[in-house]
Amino acid sequence: MIGMQYKITLPSDYNMDIIRNRVKENGFKTDGFRGLNFKMYIITEKGKNGNLHNSYAPLYLWNDSNGMNRFIFEGSFNNILESFGWQKINIGIPLTVEMKKELLLRSDFLLEISGSINETNTLSNLMFDPMGVDEQTALGKVLIYDPDKWGYSQFYLFESRPMLNDKLQGATIYEILHISKGN
Repeated sequence: MIGMQYKITLPSDYNMDIIRNRVKENGFKTDGFRGLNFKMYIITEKGKNGNLHNSYAPLYLWNDSNGMNRFIFEGSFNNILESFGWQKINIGIPLTVEMKKELLLRSDFLLEISGSINETNTLSNLMFDPMGVDEQTALGKVLIYDPDKWGYSQFYLFESRPMLNDKLQGATIYEILHISKGN
């Protein structure tokens, strides 16, 4: 599996209904995409859910590189390039994927906690602290790491907006507009 995300920061006065309509009109195009495990069309909106800016930041989980390569190089990613310009794509390796597909589609919010993996003598017992996340109400979680930068992102799916406590300051709450499941 391969995790993939590009985060497009939009102007603070950007009308986010433009993104909502874009997803409403086009989100179905990745439903059943070959090689895709799932794609979450997610946004942040300045002043909502503790977010400081507007963004469009789709998150993908690919079953293998073939589907991802087809998406990037056979025309689908061109829609992003034409609408938003050149984008850096963050790639990572899933370490944990715990979710049931039927729960995935009930999710309306995604919580992201990012961090660094510090230099150590062993990675055998490395623990990723959920930092106060109520895992009982989470519908699923995905942990993706990048060994090139030694960073990670923990993603938790929720049906309703998760509450941020002091331990979760700096976390990002995304609104999920659509979820495509691959084949």
